[in-house]
Amino acid sequence: MSVVVEGKNIIRDYHIPGGFMRPARTVRAVKGISFSVELGKTLAIVGESGSGKSTLARIIALIDQSSGGELKIEGKAIDIAKQKPTREMRSKVQMVFQNPYGSLNPRQKIGDVLMEPLLLNTDIPAAERRRRAEEMLVKVGLPAEHFNRYPHMFSGGQRQRIAIARALMLKPTLLVLDEPVSALDLSVQAQVLNLLRDLQEEFNLAYVFISHDLSVVRYIADDVLVMNKGEAVEQGSREELFAAPKHPYTRELFAATPITDIEAIRERVARRKAMRAATA
Repeated sequence: MSVVVEGKNIIRDYHIPGGFMRPARTVRAVKGISFSVELGKTLAIVGESGSGKSTLARIIALIDQSSGGELKIEGKAIDIAKQKPTREMRSKVQMVFQNPYGSLNPRQKIGDVLMEPLLLNTDIPAAERRRRAEEMLVKVGLPAEHFNRYPHMFSGGQRQRIAIARALMLKPTLLVLDEPVSALDLSVQAQVLNLLRDLQEEFNLAYVFISHDLSVVRYIADDVLVMNKGEAVEQGSREELFAAPKHPYTRELFAATPITDIEAIRERVARRKAMRAATA
């Protein structure tokens, strides 16, 4: 299998300026994390709030720079502190955020939202941009007729589908998904997770999936990296970690987190769809 993204000893420091009777200090938010993700696979990064998982996600997505270590995208070392990523490199990695409404311009029609990455990064004619945007709407389960609607006209689940569609417009090889379903109802979570699985299979995508929800991780991940206070305390396959977590923090995290059966919810949603189709 081809490795899409690889990190070796990734570090992220934040420098806190001093004040009256308070010296300047450095806080290490990410403490030497190493990982790799192959095409068609999902690495879930889990941990409590403040564990450093979202900071690591932003480094992988080429939004924030690291303070040390090496990040490779498709075998090429990337350091945005030294060199601005090219359009081609930016197109390979896209990010989907937790709050879809916050990441969508409320004054911009959905069609323009989807076409914007093509407008900024390619020379594709307007007619082709529109065709691709309408096709992508259909792929994420929305009618092409929604092209001229505004974000406030959609539900939370639909807006997250639009955010996913926008992330796919440049045909990336890696999606970084930061808590993409945590703001959604459970039944809608199952629908979006099912969509993400289908899109991963269709486009052979690699996912880095950030979550604190272990039921979601159990459903979607191939491998799991557990973070605590900026450190990777445990890492392995989903089956290994859920069957026999080794680190005390992992065991505590699993014991403290109620696990909802996302697979059962997904099956109920599929049955309802089938019943509606049969009676239509």
